[in-house]
Amino acid sequence: MPKTSTVALNGSPENHPAHRKPSARLALWPLVIATFFMVSGGTYGTEDIVHGAGYGRAILILLLTPVIWSLPTALMIGELSSALPEEGGYYAWVRRAMGNFWGFQEAWLSLAASVFDMAIYPTLFILYLTQLLPWFGIGYRGQIVAVAVVAACAILNIAGIRVVATTSLWLFFLLSAPFAIITVLALFHAGSLAGAVTKPALVHVDLFGGLLVAMWNYMGWDNASTIAAEVDRPQRTYPRAMFAAVALVAASYILPIAAMSVTHLSPAAWETGSWAEIAGLLGGPLLRVWLVLGGMMSAFGMFNALVLSYSRLPYAMAQDGLLPGVFARLNRRNVPWVSVVVLAVGWALCLGLGFERLVTLDILVYGASLLLEFVALVVLRFREPNLPRPFKVPGGIVGVVLVGLAPMLLLAFSLFRGDHEQILGMSSVQMGVLLVLAGFAAYALDAALHRWPGRSASDR
Repeated sequence: MPKTSTVALNGSPENHPAHRKPSARLALWPLVIATFFMVSGGTYGTEDIVHGAGYGRAILILLLTPVIWSLPTALMIGELSSALPEEGGYYAWVRRAMGNFWGFQEAWLSLAASVFDMAIYPTLFILYLTQLLPWFGIGYRGQIVAVAVVAACAILNIAGIRVVATTSLWLFFLLSAPFAIITVLALFHAGSLAGAVTKPALVHVDLFGGLLVAMWNYMGWDNASTIAAEVDRPQRTYPRAMFAAVALVAASYILPIAAMSVTHLSPAAWETGSWAEIAGLLGGPLLRVWLVLGGMMSAFGMFNALVLSYSRLPYAMAQDGLLPGVFARLNRRNVPWVSVVVLAVGWALCLGLGFERLVTLDILVYGASLLLEFVALVVLRFREPNLPRPFKVPGGIVGVVLVGLAPMLLLAFSLFRGDHEQILGMSSVQMGVLLVLAGFAAYALDAALHRWPGRSASDR
């Protein structure tokens, strides 16, 4: 693997040793599918958008959100990934642009958010499993299965990036198939579900709540950047993969909902989990079972892909001396196995905390890290105008400033909407601010203890 170049705090170039031997790397479509799972995981989770906005506005939201939220992010990732295809991705960009402190904060925000986010997917896996086999909902059986999901994903990741990519590819086809069938069957049931009821809607999601859910369903594009050193020809592959993944995710959301609109099933009948009931109405019990199994595959695939992404952050930080060098140890498949194991244990310990999906909190913490990435994009244009950029955001400095404007406006909107969700007796906005301040404290503690001596080469 070629050496990666960074800029030390005094501005002089600093070349890291080539810690990793050449290994199998991801090509375009495996990267697209990995990104799909890091962002979406399929059509599941869109029900509340239909419930809150109705079919027409739901489709409009799902069309506009990727344009004003995902596409600017994809442009930013395309430029920075092609210019700086380093392991750690967004952490490496922010550190190079603004130094150790802000690089540390970028990684902190992502890993802190993962405590909440990664507990969701094994829980969803159990929710779908108990729909098929209620026996697993008794006692501690569900928790045991959730821990098994975490362990299985850790093992797959330790086996290598190619194993994760192959698993993701098969899961993508298996979970997408029932939605393709629903899309086709819905066209043959035009108007026939006007009086049908799936189950009573227990939640109320308004139009703005539907927009927040859409933002949540379309966020996470930068997660794919952390594996840049393991991607074949990243300068060419990343921009193409980002645009292909945006189109794939948008199509997976919009097409089934557009098809269901012709059935005239009432939007009021939609809520989280309604896709299983809809599959039963259109295709009978077998299609319903397949869709529930697809939900399990979606949850497993998202957790598996995100382990791949998050585990590269401690690895890159250890290389830079911000974490102990043990986190950069590699196995014979070039996987930072210590990072995988430590994070997996941490996530497993959080499974019993009962975190609910706090959409606003996720968006706020993710948005803070995304803001740093857009700032890094602008700063690097000023500080390193001659840095080779195989792909560039068009429009010069004005273009890179404007490209981040729409996502930041959406984040400001979510900030004003964030006071209604509560966790530990405070609003999700207050919790988000505490997480940010905790990152400052963590960096100060790290500095007080001293920078971790040595790089991973001495610990291998």
